[in-house]
Amino acid sequence: MAKNTVWRLLRRNISAGQIAGYALANLVGLAIVLTAVQFYRDVTSVWDDEDSFISKDYMILSKRVSGIGSFMGAGDATRFSSDEIADISSQPWARKVGSFSSAAFNVYAKVDFGGASMGTALFLESIPDDFFDVSPEGWDYEPGRSDYVPVILSKDYLSLYNFGFATSRGMPQVSEEVIGMVPLQFSLSGNGRQEWINARIVGFSSRLNTIAVPEEFMQWANHTFSDTPAENPSRLIVMLDRPGDPQAESYLEEHGYETAGDRADNGKAAYFLSLVTSIVIAVGLIISLLAFFILLLSLYLLLQKNREKIHQLMQLGYSPSQVARYYHYIVLSVNGLVLVVALAVMLIASHSWQSSLEALGVEASPAWPTILIGVAIMSLISIGNLVAITRTVRKDF
Repeated sequence: MAKNTVWRLLRRNISAGQIAGYALANLVGLAIVLTAVQFYRDVTSVWDDEDSFISKDYMILSKRVSGIGSFMGAGDATRFSSDEIADISSQPWARKVGSFSSAAFNVYAKVDFGGASMGTALFLESIPDDFFDVSPEGWDYEPGRSDYVPVILSKDYLSLYNFGFATSRGMPQVSEEVIGMVPLQFSLSGNGRQEWINARIVGFSSRLNTIAVPEEFMQWANHTFSDTPAENPSRLIVMLDRPGDPQAESYLEEHGYETAGDRADNGKAAYFLSLVTSIVIAVGLIISLLAFFILLLSLYLLLQKNREKIHQLMQLGYSPSQVARYYHYIVLSVNGLVLVVALAVMLIASHSWQSSLEALGVEASPAWPTILIGVAIMSLISIGNLVAITRTVRKDF
């Protein structure tokens, strides 16, 4: 009975309009934040798909070739020195840098397919395993013990064969699974030696435009079939900290480096998406922060209006904490309602764009991490409100 009397006494000067204004502002801000976070999480799942238009976390660097290049003795000008590699590695946008190692010996490949034998000169390269976008079985090599050399081929090469060479020559087209079963042999020669070894295509890369072999094989073969010292790499692969970082683009232009394919343009799309999402989240947080101060101002004015009543309650033996508790109920009730409605808005918005993402082959991310973020944000706002109310009551009364 006493509690109901105290509550009726304190709530007389509560402005429903001020509370509604705070709730609306907080709802708008929180809904914007949670919706932007969920959209960002859904869309960034595209980046994990190597065939995606926006999955461009890596770039391959090379130097520009001017004139007739190495015919004029300028071959070393297109290679990266150790100082240049170290400088690229030290850039804030470069998370990791790897070097392409090239074969310093002659490679001839022969394949028997459909009763016909074909052969051609090849080039081989290797890079650290961390930079591959595929992890096929059998991707290892031990000199003298392995039955074959595993090879990762660019998907573009298979497309060129199927839709260019094969169709024009009346030859059969092959799938990735079939070509992995085709018997392949490499003839390695150099340094006065020649050897035939078996090879097998074990995977296809969308990231690398090359014919890749394990580093262990490349080191052994260069040591066995070449007596020339190891040369500096002519290509580098860089794992970016953020796709499409403008600092990376400026650095490449300043040093005259080139990137393979259209990765730079596609990286800009990822960077633009990240930037826009960050701006939207920032706007939502600012709105929520303004709503926080609106509530504090409203509660301060309310406390001033109830100043005389609060003094009377204090004289009757009520403590500041007991008086503040009634205002705590108001804040927690409003914030709880705001959180529930904001989460509902986020879930409805997420459901609305899921069909569009599924049409692009993108699987939506689960909503529970975003829900936890919403609970954490509202908990911080509520704690701030409760602390401010308690301090105001104790300070002024």
